[in-house]
Amino acid sequence: MEVTLQNLTKVFPSRNKKSGEEVIAVNDMSITIPDGKLVGLLGPSGCGKSTTLYMICGLQKATGGKIFFGKDDVTNLTPENRGVGLVFQNYALYPHLTVKQNILFPLQNLKGEDKLSKEEMLKRAVDVAKLVQIDNLLDRKPSELSGGQQQRVAIARALVKMPRVLLLDEPLSNLDARLRLQTREEIRRIQRETKITTVFVTHDQEEAMSISDEIVIMKLGVVQQIGKPQDVYDSPANLFVAKFLGTPPINVFSGYVKNEKICIGDDVVLPAKGIEDQEVWVGIRPEGFVLDDNGAFHCGLNAVEVMGRDVSIVATNDNAVSPTIRAIIPSDSGVDHESKSVTFSLKPYKTFIFRKDTEERIYLEK
Repeated sequence: MEVTLQNLTKVFPSRNKKSGEEVIAVNDMSITIPDGKLVGLLGPSGCGKSTTLYMICGLQKATGGKIFFGKDDVTNLTPENRGVGLVFQNYALYPHLTVKQNILFPLQNLKGEDKLSKEEMLKRAVDVAKLVQIDNLLDRKPSELSGGQQQRVAIARALVKMPRVLLLDEPLSNLDARLRLQTREEIRRIQRETKITTVFVTHDQEEAMSISDEIVIMKLGVVQQIGKPQDVYDSPANLFVAKFLGTPPINVFSGYVKNEKICIGDDVVLPAKGIEDQEVWVGIRPEGFVLDDNGAFHCGLNAVEVMGRDVSIVATNDNAVSPTIRAIIPSDSGVDHESKSVTFSLKPYKTFIFRKDTEERIYLEK
């Protein structure tokens, strides 16, 4: 089921009666979520991603714009008539019901033509329990389950209705690191097997990039960039996107373009053919540094952290926005741990420049 958001806007009234300023949670959002794909809505707290999700499912009424499921305009439909399955952050399971009863609950509320027999409901509940691998836990209560198992029950309860669209609101944030990794792999497996169009809300960029077919990065209710995770990482549209994606984060420097060359301080680091002279932000991914005694970029050396296959160089530069910068290089690069300085050359495809005022990307010729 293709989902289309057309100029979607959500405005909340001001809580401050004196100022009267409204809060624009989602601002003129237009995106298309392809049929059968898993799309991650990604951004910091307060960017409008959960509000967008709640408008898709009908829990929040849009202030403006339209929502389409396929060719059907569902903007004004009630949640129960949209055919969506929603999984909350806190699971929202009924503690007094067994796993089987929790999964069956949405089916028991079906009426009219949609009403199922007890045999049909039980078969569907068992089938979906097998899909999420909890069919051996059907007689347990939620209190007898681990966090990961409870999350699977919540997913099963959403899937049992055979929804047109599955919506996941930060479903992994209450799990520990190991369970989070395991459960996100399960979510990806389940989505691929069911081929249900899925919208996954998270503030964790690693989580979104690992399981999403596409990501939508938001800031203050406005879409910043849409694309395949690797494409967005490799070609950020602005400084916000570049800084939001990546672990360790991108290194940002105050620099300038002069005579069609990128300069950081006194170092001329890369060519910038066709770019006019101006001050810029220079972003360098940690993996964009190459240890090079004859390199153009000079930094102070703070520490060398051995991480097995890689080495992390913690360095300083007077033009860096952060107190320290990180360079990730192969472990066989032969770093002089005793040196007070380090010299790099830079990979052009891992180095980006952005306008100093708008922070929009300035694209370099390849």
